[in-house]
Amino acid sequence: MKYLAFLIAACVAARADDIALLNLRVVEGEGSVYGAGARATRGLTVEITDELARPVAGASVSFMLPESGASGVFTGGSRTEVAITNAEGKASVWGMQWSQTPGTVEIRITALKGAVRAGTISTQYITDKLPAASMVSSGHKRRYLLIAAAVAGAAGAGVVLGSVRTSSAAAPAAIVAPPAVGAPTITIGRP
Repeated sequence: MKYLAFLIAACVAARADDIALLNLRVVEGEGSVYGAGARATRGLTVEITDELARPVAGASVSFMLPESGASGVFTGGSRTEVAITNAEGKASVWGMQWSQTPGTVEIRITALKGAVRAGTISTQYITDKLPAASMVSSGHKRRYLLIAAAVAGAAGAGVVLGSVRTSSAAAPAAIVAPPAVGAPTITIGRP
């Protein structure tokens, strides 16, 4: 009975902000693709929650870039950056200067609050296929494809509607298929 009373007293004495577990989740920037030598135009944001899915404010979050290969440096010139989570449990870094080496960049992320730690790895990609000033994330790719499809569909509908002939006779309208468009060509100098 004394043991049970001690256990209850220990539970009551525990502070409400004691954390037993940290959950670390990348919420923005995962899988972004940058041109070799580009500067990150979008941040990498993580969210830290406790065992009850409550945001953890004031946690230290360390972001570490690889020492060699496809990598980069943070705005201060080092390969490690530390941020503190805000009231929503979020911490961000941005403005990384990527190296000229194409490949997969694995960013090691570690969160610490009191004696409790959590970690994960976020993956970014550096390619020599994009200009250094460009950045494309998977969400942006999908948006651009949808916009291109909508524009192409609207152009096709305009061609079809523009080709409908009207006359006083009740003749059926002729529908003309949209013209096929090939790959664009750029010629510099004389053709």
